[in-house]
Amino acid sequence: MLRAPPPPPCCNDRLLPPGEITRGYDDDGPEMKPDRDLRDRREALVREHMQSENDHDYELTLGTFEHPRYEIVPTGDVFDGEQAVRDYFKASRTAFPDQRNELISLHHADDAVIVEFDLKGTHQGPLRGIPPTGKEFSCRTVAFFQFEDERLVCERVYFDAATILSQLGLVQPAPSLQHPPDKE
Repeated sequence: MLRAPPPPPCCNDRLLPPGEITRGYDDDGPEMKPDRDLRDRREALVREHMQSENDHDYELTLGTFEHPRYEIVPTGDVFDGEQAVRDYFKASRTAFPDQRNELISLHHADDAVIVEFDLKGTHQGPLRGIPPTGKEFSCRTVAFFQFEDERLVCERVYFDAATILSQLGLVQPAPSLQHPPDKE
């Protein structure tokens, strides 16, 4: 029996007590949210962070963090600290030198900015021992940019690794329930 790996360590291990509901910006409940100015500063920082990744300006990317930390949930990888994050950039951009993100939407939470984007790239270098395929991928992705006040402390990324691997020709694509295979 296959078992899911344990979740990676989190930036914020705080769990809500049963029954407690977090409030969004349009709720009329207790004032638990950051003010509009803080929200705008966080959003501007996240946009700058994402653009600097697209530009491969990693000095700027690293500078957006209080302490650089990436958690890549599908692989269980945690890159904690400046050197670990630099090594992550080197390895991921060696495999996908044109890796980029295309923003779809931003959402705000009490201690995070949640971003939905398309992650794209072309497999042009080794990836964890897998030789380059020369194929492109595009994968819908979500990242939680965790904040302590206005300090970015973590980017936690979720995506479907099977989507990327199948587009690179490394695994069989999952069958579609909407488009069953033709019967011969």
